[in-house]
Amino acid sequence: MDAFYASIEQRDDVTLRGQPVAVGGDPHGRGVVCAASYEARAFGVRSAMPMARAVRLCPALVVVAPDFARYRAESSRVFGLFRAVTPLVEALSLDEAYLDVTDNAWREPLGVTVARRLKQAIREATGLTASAGVAPNKFLAKIASGWRKPDGLTVIAPERVEAFLQRLPVDALWGVGPVTERKLRALGISRLVDVRLADPDALRQAVGRHGEWLRQLAVGHDPRPVEPNRPRKSAGAERTFASDLTDVGAMQGQVDALARQVAAWMMRRGVAARTVTLKVRYADFATVTRSDTREAPESDAASVAARAVALLGRTEVAAKPVRLLGVTVHNLAEGPGAPGRDAARAGGSRLPFAADEAP
Repeated sequence: MDAFYASIEQRDDVTLRGQPVAVGGDPHGRGVVCAASYEARAFGVRSAMPMARAVRLCPALVVVAPDFARYRAESSRVFGLFRAVTPLVEALSLDEAYLDVTDNAWREPLGVTVARRLKQAIREATGLTASAGVAPNKFLAKIASGWRKPDGLTVIAPERVEAFLQRLPVDALWGVGPVTERKLRALGISRLVDVRLADPDALRQAVGRHGEWLRQLAVGHDPRPVEPNRPRKSAGAERTFASDLTDVGAMQGQVDALARQVAAWMMRRGVAARTVTLKVRYADFATVTRSDTREAPESDAASVAARAVALLGRTEVAAKPVRLLGVTVHNLAEGPGAPGRDAARAGGSRLPFAADEAP
């Protein structure tokens, strides 16, 4: 979906149409941009950016508080359209999914035709636009879907894969963020196809165990199937504070509350976790994580909270102000009293909730 949250706001409020809009928190506090309209993006406003910075980049920016219940409702409508066409729908978030349309309810032989029909169905049902990428595998389809946003449609036919790969910079690869990009460029790797010629040992030193995976993607190889019941890999909650926390006792209370939110989520879904991870972002934006892994998975709120609070002792919170705290659980498994094998399954590994900043 194109600028999903912001597009819903512009659709429902005619005064916002054509205006630079950012959905998110208070720019006078610690608000963060959840989504930005394309008018706002023209000024450099991006999601996850501090709202105060977004307003500096675009003084005319209209800031709208998020309404996640409304966004989830629209998401359900869109995913309903997807699943009417194929059961092979793998959700990545509220507004993004992979679809395997090799076999589809419309009996269309071409993926591009399915994509066009779905885009039109979404527009008619919701008044919103979507961009689609049609390709032989998930990696290429993901890149293609963002190639001509908004309202785009990019097709990478098998015979055009190599020409498409030749055009891509190295940061088009999954897992290649700014730090990894700098390491790769230091090896002379600036284009995606340069990964193919890189020394395997040097590549391994730069990106660790992901080197071979990057090499496969660089030749356009991605054998992963679309998994409609992909197990959720993690769940968590985090909170950004209006004022930096300096009292360790107050931090412990916040971590305890966040951990109990996550534990409640696990209990509702009948799952348990082996790993508890604490996230701390200091006032200078430096971010650290600390984890505790146990042999047996657990979901008991008191135990999960105690483990998360104990992890604070492995950070510098006693000496440095804190602007954000978060608790995440990993290595999920079916827990006691689980309602069924699919309890932990969801359309992707995004966090189910993040206090103050996400649904």
